[in-house]
Amino acid sequence: MPVSDESSGVDARRLRFVLVEPSHPGNIGAAARAMKTMGLSRLYLVSPENYPNAEATARASGADDVLAAAQVCSTLDEALAGCSMVLGTSARPRNLEWPTLEPRACAAQVAEEHAGGGEVALLFGRERSGLTNAELERCQFRVHIPSNPEYSSLNLAAAVQILAYEMALAGGVQERSDVGFEDDPAEQVEVERFFEHLQRALVEIDFLDPDNPRQLMRRLRRLFGRTRLLTTEVNILRGILSAAQRQAKLARER
Repeated sequence: MPVSDESSGVDARRLRFVLVEPSHPGNIGAAARAMKTMGLSRLYLVSPENYPNAEATARASGADDVLAAAQVCSTLDEALAGCSMVLGTSARPRNLEWPTLEPRACAAQVAEEHAGGGEVALLFGRERSGLTNAELERCQFRVHIPSNPEYSSLNLAAAVQILAYEMALAGGVQERSDVGFEDDPAEQVEVERFFEHLQRALVEIDFLDPDNPRQLMRRLRRLFGRTRLLTTEVNILRGILSAAQRQAKLARER
């Protein structure tokens, strides 16, 4: 049941699995194996603790080509470059809950993004601590795999296998809406620059107190994450922010 390379569902050519700071090389190999069984091959590793490693190759059990093609990145920005949508897996509850999808709904969301021409990253956190809040804030959605509430610990490679299976299943799904965009979805890096610009502007117009920010920026990230910003929209918003900054500067100089 390989993932489709057509535009009718999840497109393996525009889907990457990103492991953030994996500590066990065996998990990297097992993740590669899980991906290959479902027809996926684009593996990204962010600052792996011990890789390359013979244990990774052994656990890959024949998925050596996926390991050989894996992109090793020094930063998360590097791993997400070119992506228009990022979904992060997390089992832990957060102070401010993020829009959350279960695996099957996640796959449908990925297919929807691919229909519009976007590139998608699925983010998996560290074995011991998962994704940080700051890393989760880079995602439009949190992906939660339902499990036994009394024992919810899920191995990294097992999580990869579940999501890879759902992506493969969605690769054959035809009955969904084909959503097109009049413009390309904004890349994740562009959206991150917008949020940095937004924070600076809010401070300059005295709307955000940098000494007592509370959860304002996190709430704004959640709000804009629901809108699926396009490149043109990001440019318009940053133009508005620049205009507001100029007016604030003129007001201070009077």
